[in-house]
Amino acid sequence: MTATARRSDRRAAFAFLSPWLIGFAVFTAWPLGYSVYLSLTDYDVINDPSFVGFDNYAQLFADPKISLALTNTFLFTIMQVPVHVIVSLMLALLLSQAAQRSAGFFRTLFFLPKMTPPVAIGILFLLLFNGQNGLINTVLGFFGIDGPSWTTDPAWVKPGLVLMSAWSVGASVIILLAALQNVPRELVESARMDGAGPVRTTFSITLPMISPALFFIIIVNTIASLQTFDEAYTAFFGAGNTTYSNDAALFYVIYLFQQAFEFLHMGYASAMAWVLFAIIMVITAVQLVVSRRLVYYEGEAK
Repeated sequence: MTATARRSDRRAAFAFLSPWLIGFAVFTAWPLGYSVYLSLTDYDVINDPSFVGFDNYAQLFADPKISLALTNTFLFTIMQVPVHVIVSLMLALLLSQAAQRSAGFFRTLFFLPKMTPPVAIGILFLLLFNGQNGLINTVLGFFGIDGPSWTTDPAWVKPGLVLMSAWSVGASVIILLAALQNVPRELVESARMDGAGPVRTTFSITLPMISPALFFIIIVNTIASLQTFDEAYTAFFGAGNTTYSNDAALFYVIYLFQQAFEFLHMGYASAMAWVLFAIIMVITAVQLVVSRRLVYYEGEAK
């Protein structure tokens, strides 16, 4: 290929890439860079930004609601991620045993709740988990169990939100089902011929073979849980809600939103955003290091 042809190919490639490059620069790179600048300023949207250096970051350590919001967020993440992974894995294992004709129907059935808007899930949470006449406590009452006050008792707010989050495990179920379908059948059959039961086969062969998919789901859901906002905000903070226990549901991103759009502390909110970014980076890095010993990649040299 001549030099002229190579230059022509490069120009064509940049022409096709230019819409994405422009969009990335305008809607991602520039906002990210500007938020770094805002985190070093006192900015209320109305007046021009006033440079204050690292005062916003220093204020984070003195703000008692930051520690409350971080504690709530970490507790929710610690509870939500295992529940999400376990429920997704159980449903995927059940689907992998379903007949081929019915599998497509159930895949669609499990995925449909994922399409529900988060605001609707937040409202549904209040209806299902109402301590007086909610469906969950009504069902528990049939078995003689006195259900807790999910929406007013601070000890039960986060567990209730965790249970509600299981509503939207459909995407993880599909990912795990695809991984299960790629497990070599000869390995499973060999294990069964050697006398391994279903439980032993699952833990010794199936789970190691789908560990990359499990790790992906853990990473993605950890990041999503640390940024949880929609359902909790709708249920406990939306429309001037003051009936329920808000402090137990004050997650980090909710407090960030309040600082930015209710109190107009844009500089402080930008600093909060970058602190959350750093926290997510550290947690993800730790998970990546741990995964080197726990995740099996087929074909990887050992």
